Amino acid sequence: MATNSTDIPVQYFQGRDGAELAYREMGEGRPLVLIHGFFSTAFVNWVRYGHAAKIAARGYRVVMPDLRGHGDSAKPHDASAYPPDVLADDGFALIEHLGLTDYDLGGYSLGGRTTIRMLARGARPGRAIVAGAGWEGIVNTGGRGAHFRHILTNLGTFERGSAEWMAEAFLKTVGGDPVALLHVLDTFVDTPREDLERIETSALVLMGGDDHDTGSGEDLAAALPHGQYAVIPGNHMSAVTKPELGRAIADFLGDAAAF
Repeated sequence: MATNSTDIPVQYFQGRDGAELAYREMGEGRPLVLIHGFFSTAFVNWVRYGHAAKIAARGYRVVMPDLRGHGDSAKPHDASAYPPDVLADDGFALIEHLGLTDYDLGGYSLGGRTTIRMLARGARPGRAIVAGAGWEGIVNTGGRGAHFRHILTNLGTFERGSAEWMAEAFLKTVGGDPVALLHVLDTFVDTPREDLERIETSALVLMGGDDHDTGSGEDLAAALPHGQYAVIPGNHMSAVTKPELGRAIADFLGDAAAF
């Protein structure tokens, strides 16, 4: 298993505005684009804990971008580089760059929400995975954005052990850029129920059993015409470290040769 982000070469593509954005790949076979969460990186979310390797072993080419403002991607400090829904725009740019027509798509937390935005805007993957993103975090993004805005504008003030302190500690471990990340919050776009009800893709909504940060995963799955709901151990921050996350995604997708 890769233990360092340098073990998997970084590749680049351009967003539609020319921003240089990074991605990594693991495995060969049917393409699966996996998008990481806020504050995180592709490596931390998908490689460090073995999820990408577990999925690649089932015959998938796992493509893992670093979101704008994160990881090895561009982190401009100009607010104009962060228009509403630009993360979905970047996702479409990656799919176009790779020439993908038959692929699967998923993400964790902000990556799950970005997956929903792409689906709502016309992306047609074979299957979708929406992990760590519940109903409230999809239909009312402002509440989640306010939580992170509070953290990013009050760094260094939180009580040790609090949820805010833990999020700040994680930000430090990944070398996050607070200015860029504040701008990322301005890109959030709500997806109303009527848009969710028009999504025809078969989708797995996957939540940690103790994850209450973004609302109900069951409610989100129920709103999707072909949604199904599954639970793995952990809360919003810890579920991504559990082997059950990669296993649940791999089991949902099955062997690529059989699709």
